[in-house]
Order: sequence, then C-alpha cells, then structure tokens
Amino acid sequence: MAELGEELRSRTPSRKFNSSLDDCAFVSPGKDEQQLLAVPFCGSIRDGMRPGKRITIMGIVDQEPDSFDISLTCGCGDVALELTARFEDRQFLRNAHVSGSWGEEESAIAFFPFIPDQPFRIEIQCEHQRFRVLVDGQPLFDFYHRVRPLVAIDTIQISGSLTITKLN
Repeated sequence: MAELGEELRSRTPSRKFNSSLDDCAFVSPGKDEQQLLAVPFCGSIRDGMRPGKRITIMGIVDQEPDSFDISLTCGCGDVALELTARFEDRQFLRNAHVSGSWGEEESAIAFFPFIPDQPFRIEIQCEHQRFRVLVDGQPLFDFYHRVRPLVAIDTIQISGSLTITKLN
C-alpha cells in the first residue's frame, strides 16, 4: 500500500491540474491512500523547500504514455521547477515560471530513463544553489534555482501518464 511521507500533506484537486496555475481548488481527501495519490495530484510541502530537503516520487509509467509533469510551485503562483517527461521525442525538460514569464527551457540529458509500463523513482534534492535530480538512483541533471526564498516553494503538482505509488 502507498505510504505518504511526513513531509507532504496531500489534497486531491477537484479539477484537472492545468499548467497555467491560475487557481488551485481542492476538495477534502478520501480515506483511501490510493485516492490520496490519484493523478492529477496536488500536495503541500511542509515548511517549504530548504537545502538538504529531498522529495521522492515513486510510480509506474502508463502502458502507452504521452507525457507527465512534476512541478514544485509557490502555492499557485511561481513555478520553481517544472519537469516534463515527453515520450515521443524522449526528452526530460525543465523550466521555471517566475513573475509571469517562463525562463529558458533546459533539455540536455545523458539518457532518457523512463520506460512504458515500468516503475521509476525520481529524487529531487534541494541544495543551496540548485535542485539535483536523480532517476532510479542515477544523477540525471542539476537545475539552478530561479526562485528565492526556497521556503516559498511549498506545493508539488503531478499530472500526466503515470501512477504514483509512493511520495515522501
């Protein structure tokens, strides 16, 4: 059964998450943990991000995936880190949306780590100057902070072609 870490207090969105991040509306979660981890997912990061904090997302890619997104946001405002896995062109993109504008998208990776219908583990480690992203224990890339203060990064949103099995 799925386990929720102490760091996240989840809430199930009452509507599908959209990337405009204009208005996040939530309903109270049900008692079933599987429903708590239903995609699209939106949950709070207790006390925000800080150096040394780590978020781990475990899941299974859908059988016929299109893409999935993982976003660390400041409530429903700025996006400190948006990760987008696109299966058609085998890209794992990252970007940030600060003060109403998207920054320069980063796309370089040594390998595409996701396989349809297979489990994965993504770790997002917060360091002083950057997020370090590992997939299945292998460092994949660093993303330098564009949002300060880090403590303002207090929400995680996940959507797309995946099932979440554990989040902490």
